[in-house]
Amino acid sequence: MELKLKRPIVIFDLETTGLNFITDRIVQISYIKVMPNGEETERTYLVNPECPIPPATTEIHHITDEMVADQPTFKQLAAKLAQEWKGCDLAGFNSNKFDIPLLMEEMYRANVDFDVEKRHCIDVMNIYRKKEKRNLAAAYLFYCGRELEGAHSADADTRATYEVLKAQLDRYEDLENDVTWLGEYSKNGNVADVAGNLVYNDQGQPCFNFGKHKGETVEEVFRREPAYYAWIMNGQFAQSTKHFVSKIKLQMGSNK
Repeated sequence: MELKLKRPIVIFDLETTGLNFITDRIVQISYIKVMPNGEETERTYLVNPECPIPPATTEIHHITDEMVADQPTFKQLAAKLAQEWKGCDLAGFNSNKFDIPLLMEEMYRANVDFDVEKRHCIDVMNIYRKKEKRNLAAAYLFYCGRELEGAHSADADTRATYEVLKAQLDRYEDLENDVTWLGEYSKNGNVADVAGNLVYNDQGQPCFNFGKHKGETVEEVFRREPAYYAWIMNGQFAQSTKHFVSKIKLQMGSNK
């Protein structure tokens, strides 16, 4: 079943130096941009992370320091990617929890505006877990009936993710072929920022999802304990979290 699209969608996958989306870097990015008329554009970039790739990580995705030494840095690619993905929804495998937060960190470091708040983000792994509960290779075998060749290379994983998503729509009659619906169905709970440090309460207010103020609204905490804002901004939090609370802080100032 082909996706019913109202605007373009980008299905993408990242290979990285590690699994910490705050401190690790992209070494390969691959994506398929699908237009509402079904036209596809596929791209894969090797990326110089400007730091050594740990040997244990290279054993997984087979990308070495030598392979990326003469490749562009993410900062050099960021503006181009942001323009190519402008106005597009996003989809990936475990993307809401890892790929999108890491991508956002890289965009912030490159000083490129890349806002996901108005995009629908489909996480194919969350659909898979809700429907069958398991990794991409298993999902590909289950839904597409084939072994995944070249697993842990971004281009193979990207194509597999796209094929799994379409196969999921074929298999489950209760899945709506609508990007808005799929984005809501596959998101990680009621998270407010892509890092998951903030969540929305039943009234739609952003609340802290960690620490001593967990469950309290951001605005309530900042009014009672102004220094907490500075602590977050100076701490090792994701840039997406800092950006989100900064907007709240700014809005609080304008409402005085």
